[in-house]
Amino acid sequence: MTIEPDHDVGACKRVDKGISRVFQLLGKRWTGPIVAVLLDQPAHFTDLRRAIPGISERMLSDRLTELGAAGLVLREVEEGPPLRVRYRLTEAGAALRSALQELGEWAEKHLPEHPPCGERFRG
Repeated sequence: MTIEPDHDVGACKRVDKGISRVFQLLGKRWTGPIVAVLLDQPAHFTDLRRAIPGISERMLSDRLTELGAAGLVLREVEEGPPLRVRYRLTEAGAALRSALQELGEWAEKHLPEHPPCGERFRG
C-alpha cells in the first residue's frame, strides 16, 4: 500500500521568508501599537501602558522583551529614586516608520472601522 500526499508539495506557494519573519514578530497582538507609540518618542513603562488601552503589564513586558531581543527596542534603566525604565527604538526600530505609516493609510482606505451591521470579521 502506498500513501499519496494530499497535494503536490511542489505546487504549494511559499510565502517570502522576509514577510514571514516580519509578521512572526510584528503580527503579534500589541506589538504594532507599542512600536507606534515609541516612534514619537522614548517612553517609560507606565507611559506605554497608559498609551495602549487594554494591554496588561505582563503582555507589555513580554512584547518589550521580544522587541528588545529582535533589536528593535532598547531598555534603559534610569537611576532613581525612583528607579524607572525607559524604552526607545533602535535605528532598526525607527526604520519601521514609513512601513507602519503606509499600513495605517492602507487600513484607513480599505478596512472599515466598524463592520456593517450583522457582519463580523472572522479569523
